[in-house]
Amino acid sequence: MREKLKSCGYHVVMMALALLWLIPLLWTLVISLSSNSSLKTNSQILMPTEPTLSNYADVFRTGLAGRWFLNSMIVSITATVITVIICAAAGYAFAKLPFPGRTIVYGLTLAGMMVPKEAMFVPLFMMFSEAGLANSYIALIFPRVAFPLGVFIMTQFFSQVPSEMEEAAQVDGASPVRIFFSIMVPLARPALIALATFSFVQTWNDYLWPLVSATKPEMFTVTTGLASLQGTFAQSTELGSLMARGIVGAAPLLIVFLLLQKYLIRGISLSSGDK
Repeated sequence: MREKLKSCGYHVVMMALALLWLIPLLWTLVISLSSNSSLKTNSQILMPTEPTLSNYADVFRTGLAGRWFLNSMIVSITATVITVIICAAAGYAFAKLPFPGRTIVYGLTLAGMMVPKEAMFVPLFMMFSEAGLANSYIALIFPRVAFPLGVFIMTQFFSQVPSEMEEAAQVDGASPVRIFFSIMVPLARPALIALATFSFVQTWNDYLWPLVSATKPEMFTVTTGLASLQGTFAQSTELGSLMARGIVGAAPLLIVFLLLQKYLIRGISLSSGDK
């Protein structure tokens, strides 16, 4: 009986905390579905006043929203694919392939997590500008593929794979490349999906680097493009349109999380050593 009461109390507390977390999101959604004229008199509401979808239509009618979403999709998907490939290969090498200086190289790779990305903006901007790659997809994508945390996650996962599996494949004549693609990658699918989710979310949400590297409106991503609309007085004072832009910008991330949350949780638990 006592255990049931503890379980019930735990779930009640968790539901209360979840509801508390959802209130700002619910308020944002309600505001985005309300007319801007009604919000000028009262914005402290939990039900739409004068319900309308015009705020969402305005998101795509104002500026180059369609192009910005396309840019974000291209940048986020490409960066995610490249990041997963590089981190998986590096993690396998650090975990399973002995080579001179492995510990030192791995330590230097992890040290990259301690360097603030803002500290690298100036040299990165100068490098891409001098190469004539400013306002290009290359400039938006390539700084994102250096992901030390991803290397750490994959190294932790591959280090837990029993060596007997690798030795059995070697006896059968499989090369390290064949072992990696035929055995390690299928086993690492949960960790790879978790890594891909982290990479996609970080790239999609990134604001500072696209702001620095892209100066032409047609090369803006969703974050910089929608933020640029705040430069006009009308757009910055229409609360419903502002909230609609926030919902539209966050929608792909919510969809990705809802579809992949099972793999995300499993991948994190496996990489941390939980069985």
